[in-house]
Amino acid sequence: MRRFLQKYLPEREVIHRNLYLRPFQASLLHPRLWHLNRHSAAGAVAVGLFCGLIPGPLQMIGAAIGALILRVNLPLALLVTLYSNPLTIIPLYLLAYQLGRLLTGDSTGFIVPPEFRITAITGWAEEVWLWMFAVGKPLAAGLVALAIILAVLGYLATQVAWRLYLANARRRRRSGP
Repeated sequence: MRRFLQKYLPEREVIHRNLYLRPFQASLLHPRLWHLNRHSAAGAVAVGLFCGLIPGPLQMIGAAIGALILRVNLPLALLVTLYSNPLTIIPLYLLAYQLGRLLTGDSTGFIVPPEFRITAITGWAEEVWLWMFAVGKPLAAGLVALAIILAVLGYLATQVAWRLYLANARRRRRSGP
């Protein structure tokens, strides 16, 4: 499993040679951030899945900070954040919103955003602000809950997949060529 993942993940020397990352070398070159075993991979998957729901371009920064704090595999944590992309972000956020409505007890149903009106832009902006405020609490609660659920499931799935891979490899070795 380690060899399979290492084919696709960048190496430690990439950071060492990068001019812009030199000030952070002491932290970024810590051996545990680049070591790949069952525990570091599972932790990296959990960090990446959790941070993948952070809005905008802050996902990778969040995953890097999480990997630094928890000392899990940095490249894998960054790679896993890519599950949320322009194709998947809308369904993920709708799921998070519905989960948040369930958790907060919000029974209003889906609130349709206001229709854009160029002729009354200030009134439209005010309607958008009120819509965002109404959607904000269930969405925030749902995003945190969904991120935790995905992180726990990702951690457990990685642990199980790694163990199954090792058991299968051991069985093949024992059976011979």
